[in-house]
Amino acid sequence: MNGSPGFSKNPGIFLETEWFHLYLETVRFPIYFYDRFQRMNQVRRDVFQAISDPTRREIIGLLSRRTLNLNNVADHFTISRPAVAKHIRILTECGLVIVQTRGRETFCQADLRGLKAVSEWANTYQEFWNNKLDALERFLDDNPSDENL
Repeated sequence: MNGSPGFSKNPGIFLETEWFHLYLETVRFPIYFYDRFQRMNQVRRDVFQAISDPTRREIIGLLSRRTLNLNNVADHFTISRPAVAKHIRILTECGLVIVQTRGRETFCQADLRGLKAVSEWANTYQEFWNNKLDALERFLDDNPSDENL
């Protein structure tokens, strides 16, 4: 055992052996690449992506009125149940829908707090256009012409 890699009193010997390189090739690197692959496949979605689709906007509207199970949500659309489930998954990833499983049923509930970002973004442009229109009104008041009368 004294000459075996990894069992030496000097831990630096283990790092310099073929055993360590074999360890890296069989254990460490596949895990590293698997983790990178998982991170690359994780889709980061935001609220704006969620509301860009009319079906998802309609689902949000339905769920804002009451909690429904997945089948009841799907009954309101002509698309397939798996397609509705995909829309629900996207809304869940964005934080606009909370999904709870009770027994064999899956219930969906709207969480509209996530729409605050959309409201704040829209308010920014509302202020912008209000300022522009106020400036136009002041300009027209300060520069009357015969054509405006």
